[in-house]
Amino acid sequence: MKGVELKKMIQELRLYNKTPDIDISKKRINTPDINRPALQLTGYLEHFENERVQIIGYVEFTYLLHLEREEKIKAFERFVSSKIPCVIFSTKTEPDEEMIALAEKYDVPVLVTKQTTSTFMAEIIRWLNVQLAPCISIHGVLVDVYGEGVLIMGESGIGKSEAALELIKRGHRLVSDDVVEIRRVSDVTLVGSAPDITRHFIELRGIGIIDVKTLFGVESVKDTQSIDLVIKLEEWNKDKEYDRLGMEEEYTEFLGNRVVCHSLPIRPGRNLAVIVESAAVNHRQKKMGYNAAQELYRRVQENMSKKRKEEDE
Repeated sequence: MKGVELKKMIQELRLYNKTPDIDISKKRINTPDINRPALQLTGYLEHFENERVQIIGYVEFTYLLHLEREEKIKAFERFVSSKIPCVIFSTKTEPDEEMIALAEKYDVPVLVTKQTTSTFMAEIIRWLNVQLAPCISIHGVLVDVYGEGVLIMGESGIGKSEAALELIKRGHRLVSDDVVEIRRVSDVTLVGSAPDITRHFIELRGIGIIDVKTLFGVESVKDTQSIDLVIKLEEWNKDKEYDRLGMEEEYTEFLGNRVVCHSLPIRPGRNLAVIVESAAVNHRQKKMGYNAAQELYRRVQENMSKKRKEEDE
C-alpha cells in the first residue's frame, strides 16, 4: 500500500491548513482508518493507533478547554508528540495558538473542517477506502453504458477503442481507454478509473490520439465508474460453440471479486456498440429480477405441458 498524499486529502476534502509552515509535500496517509483521541488526551496511550488520521470533535475539544492551562498543554503535547500523521478539528472547533505551536514543534499538520464530526468521519473514511483500496492495472476500455460500468477486454487491435468511440457518439461516457485502474473498495464493489496521464484520451489506429472531452464535451467522460459487466472480444471461431441462451452466468475475477462476463465473437457486420448496449440493459434487467432466458424457458415448458395435456385428452 503506497499511501495517499496528505496534500491531496486536504484539497479533495476541502480542509483548511492552520500550519502552512509545515512541509506536507512528503507526508502520506497509509491507512483508511481514523481515530478520535478520547482516552489518549487523558494520558492513556496503550494500543494507540498513531498511524491513523486523528479527528478532534466537539467533545474532545471541550474536554481540553475545561482543563487548566498547564494540564491542557501537557495533554495536547503528549498527544501530538506520538508521531501522528495529522490532526483534524471538526464541528467548527478552532485550535488556539498554543495548540498550533505545539503541533508545529512536533511537525504535525493541524487541519480544520466546518463539517460536523459524524458527517466528516463518514466522508473521510469513504474517500480513504477508495484511495487506499488494493489496485491493479489491466488492458481494456471502461465505459458507462446506461449507468452500468462495462469493461471491454480483448487482444490489441480487436476493436475495443472503436466500440467505445461508437458508444460515446451514442450518448454514453468514457471512463478509460487502453489502461484501466481497478480498485477493490469492498467485497462486492470494484471501481475503475483512468491513469492521470491518459484520462479522457482514446487511441485510434490510423488516426492517432483524440481528446474525447474536447471533441464530444464534458458529458461524454467520467472519472470513475463501478465495474458491473465484462465483455471479452475475441476473433470468430467457427469450431467453437458460443452461448446462445445465457441461462447460466459466466464470471471473471479481479482482486478476489467476481464480475459477470460475456465473450463476444467478432466478425464483419456485427455492430459492437448495439450489442454492448443490449448486454448492459439485459444485465440491469437481471439485477432487477427479470431474466429473459429464464422467461423463454418458462414459456417453452408451459407450451410443452399444454401440448401433453391436449394429447392425453
